[in-house]
Amino acid sequence: MSRIGRKPIPVPSGTTVALEGGAVVVKGPKGRLETPMVPGIDVAVEGGIIIVTRQNEQKQTKAFHGMIRALVANMVTGVSAGFKKDLEIVGVGYRAQMQGKKLILNLGYSNPVEFEAPEGIELAVDGPTKLSVKGIDKQAVGQVSAIIRGFRPPEPYQGKGIRYAGEHIIRKAGKTGAK
Repeated sequence: MSRIGRKPIPVPSGTTVALEGGAVVVKGPKGRLETPMVPGIDVAVEGGIIIVTRQNEQKQTKAFHGMIRALVANMVTGVSAGFKKDLEIVGVGYRAQMQGKKLILNLGYSNPVEFEAPEGIELAVDGPTKLSVKGIDKQAVGQVSAIIRGFRPPEPYQGKGIRYAGEHIIRKAGKTGAK
């Protein structure tokens, strides 16, 4: 049995979990999320605990068991506490600012890069070189963070670019001069 799939999911107070029309719906103080159910996987809500079980031992069902449990656990965490990713901008003259709901990034290109956050994602600039991406959907927060990082990924020689907070960039040695 899946080690991840076996673990019960505690439901915090103020959060409700329901099974509606072949989908698991989680509602909480921060919003509402839902994920479709997979055939062969059962989700049961007993008291303040969610238990995910599988109906058979087929390879495909085993593969989905832990995944569905992780998706439901992330939904419960998202609607109760939310998710946040921090980004750092490193480089001379590189900076970020907000204009309304639009993020403006000066990254050394001839024109600034403009990015508008999708629905359900909140961008915040915590200084000229610090960004944070917040939301209730873990996948969406990670995807938006990856898109922003992709505008100027950290390069290995000087370390300039956009990186995740605490990310370690492996540096390369530059050219050695002729002697």
